[in-house]
Amino acid sequence: MKKEEKPIIRSTTVIGVLRDGSAALGSDGQMTLGNTVMKHSTRKIRRLYQGRIVAGFAGATADAVTLLDRFEEKLEAFNGKLDRAAVELAKDWRTDKYLRRLEAMLAIVSKDRALIISGTGDVIEPEDGIVAIGSGSMYALAAARSLMKHSALSAREIVEESLKIAADICIYTNDHIVVEEA
Repeated sequence: MKKEEKPIIRSTTVIGVLRDGSAALGSDGQMTLGNTVMKHSTRKIRRLYQGRIVAGFAGATADAVTLLDRFEEKLEAFNGKLDRAAVELAKDWRTDKYLRRLEAMLAIVSKDRALIISGTGDVIEPEDGIVAIGSGSMYALAAARSLMKHSALSAREIVEESLKIAADICIYTNDHIVVEEA
């Protein structure tokens, strides 16, 4: 007998950009279960630590919210030190029996940092100041890199345009875009 397969919850597109001393992080709003769009306007980004840090998630919503809550606790414990809070969350995520089962990724920006935190214990700081996670992330990343190189758009404008491009290509990304600036 074939094991029953769980419906696949597709991720999303979250992208963050640092440019000229400002930072923006945005996401689309689509939530998909299997081949069905369940919701068009899910909010996948959150302001943290007195509004100075913006975090977004891709993956299972309950798992991601749990991680965002834990990350916020780490930020408070380490007085808003983003790098330290990210490393401590990644350590916990990798070693804690409960957290280890969570299926999500976080993208985080502040005025001077852009990080990705994964469940494998990785804290990644891309050299180009662009973070992207989710099903449509590579489309948005390619668009953002091109816009950074060939335009004078602001961080916010690059995030918005990159998400629109990803929405035109990725079936798991829509054009209900939310962008926050750090």
